[in-house]
Amino acid sequence: MSELVLYTNPMSRGRIARWMLEETGQSYRAEILAFGPPMKTPDYLALNPMGKVPTLVHGPAVVTEAAAICAYLADAFPDAGLAPPPQSSARGSYYRWLFFAAGPVEAAVTDVSLNVTTEDPMLQGRLGYGSLGRVLDTLERHFSDGRPYVLGDTFSAADVYLGAAVIWGMMTGGIPERAVFRAYADRLGARPAAVRARELDDALAGHMTAG
Repeated sequence: MSELVLYTNPMSRGRIARWMLEETGQSYRAEILAFGPPMKTPDYLALNPMGKVPTLVHGPAVVTEAAAICAYLADAFPDAGLAPPPQSSARGSYYRWLFFAAGPVEAAVTDVSLNVTTEDPMLQGRLGYGSLGRVLDTLERHFSDGRPYVLGDTFSAADVYLGAAVIWGMMTGGIPERAVFRAYADRLGARPAAVRARELDDALAGHMTAG
């Protein structure tokens, strides 16, 4: 079996990829890169020309972008049950919410953090996601019927990416606290794989900060 190698930094979106790896139950090696020159070496740029993390290497496969890593790992290790079968009706919903998180949720939260907002309907149309309020209302409606996960009772890779966005957004103030968001974040944060990933990255972050 090909080795799994995660290039990451504990203070980056690499935390999402580590959580996903922990959910698969597969063994992997983490290569920790500091920001700056270590991410700009010729060897690393050959893997990720953007010079950022995370990057996943699995044999000949090189995958960048946290959402893509989540999707790749779910398909690479189907026995973990982290994605619906390709031909199932749930596959569409899985893709929808995984990329809703990677697109509208992340873009809206980032723009608001940079004070890039507008009430102009024409400009909101050009932004694609419209407004943060519209994004969050859409997400709240999806969980308003009490479903525990994106796909109902079934946890999936879409919850890893969306959950990470919601947890981080509420922690930093980019996403306001709403009851359904808090319940969702608490539910996901208590998963054993999430706890393991968080403890590993928190310990690494502490060492890097202290060093």
